Amino acid sequence: MATELHETIYVAKQERHKNLFLNYKNLNNFPVELLKDEGLQFLERLYMKRNSLTTLPDNLAQKLPNLIELYLHSNNIVIIPEAIGNLARLQSLDLSNNALQLLCPEIGRLRSLRHLRLSNNRLKCLPAELGDLQDLETLDLSMNQLKSLPERLHRCLFLQNLTVDHNLLTHVPRQLCWLHRLNQLSMAANRLNFLPLDLGRSRELQFVFVDNNADLKGLPSYLYNKVIGCSGCGVSPQAPHADLNDALGKVLSEALVGLPAEVKVVGSETDGVVPLEELALRTLHRLHHHRPTDLNLLPPIGLPRSLLDLLQFPLGHCHRCSQAMFTIIYPKLFPLRETALAGVHRRTTVSFVAYCCSSHCLRTFDLQG
Repeated sequence: MATELHETIYVAKQERHKNLFLNYKNLNNFPVELLKDEGLQFLERLYMKRNSLTTLPDNLAQKLPNLIELYLHSNNIVIIPEAIGNLARLQSLDLSNNALQLLCPEIGRLRSLRHLRLSNNRLKCLPAELGDLQDLETLDLSMNQLKSLPERLHRCLFLQNLTVDHNLLTHVPRQLCWLHRLNQLSMAANRLNFLPLDLGRSRELQFVFVDNNADLKGLPSYLYNKVIGCSGCGVSPQAPHADLNDALGKVLSEALVGLPAEVKVVGSETDGVVPLEELALRTLHRLHHHRPTDLNLLPPIGLPRSLLDLLQFPLGHCHRCSQAMFTIIYPKLFPLRETALAGVHRRTTVSFVAYCCSSHCLRTFDLQG
């Protein structure tokens, strides 16, 4: 096997191969032949799946500077060196099915990276620098032990496919709603009890999978007419002879459990006046986002960071009029069985919940409209 490996690498060097396949070679260590002399300067794709590697060499980028794709699926890698950030041309990195417990912040220096696969590892947290991968299109974090996602993930403006199935998430950052190129979001088999109010507001988001989140009672009605998967979610069916209004009221109250802490009030249809705090924030929001170009109103340095973040990423927008909301919502429940998607999800009791900015919008909003 060693002779065959040596011959494979020797030929690749002599013929200046761009692709090198070292899958299923029973490798316990990274082959030193790849790192001798000038290395493989012309190599662009390295396949090392199904080996027994535990780490990567520090001089990988120095010896293989033109790597575009690196496939390390199914090894025993526990740690990747900080020098991984020196692979300036790397576009695809597959570290699935390893033993990673930490991801170094230097991963954020891979500014050309478009596809990152980290499924089936032992990750409990992620570095904030993951949000620096602005060209990232695919991110697979499934089958780890994540309890949260980095808020800065919203900076990955080209992200199209995000998979976080089989983790320990109880919520996802509302900033993810600002990923306007996101097309598929899969969060099955977590511990979600609510979803961001704006989820699905972007037209690009077409596929959302939240199956097997038992505590998830409601789906934002922006997901209406999207392709959704929600089997195994929601509350137990109500008794057939229970009063319908009481049953719906109970489901609605359960659907609102776990809403973000910033929501201080849950309004009702009888409310006549929006709280002063909410009106003030809406005014600031309009000034901050729609100020005349010839006026320098509310520069970021003049606002507390927490307030600036809130103005940039409101809790949600009214389903009826798109007004930004900050401290109060008016929820309206639409049982799934009464919607066009009822036939697709016969076995679940999860419902759609519309969030409105006032009692007027609450009364006039309809899913069909």
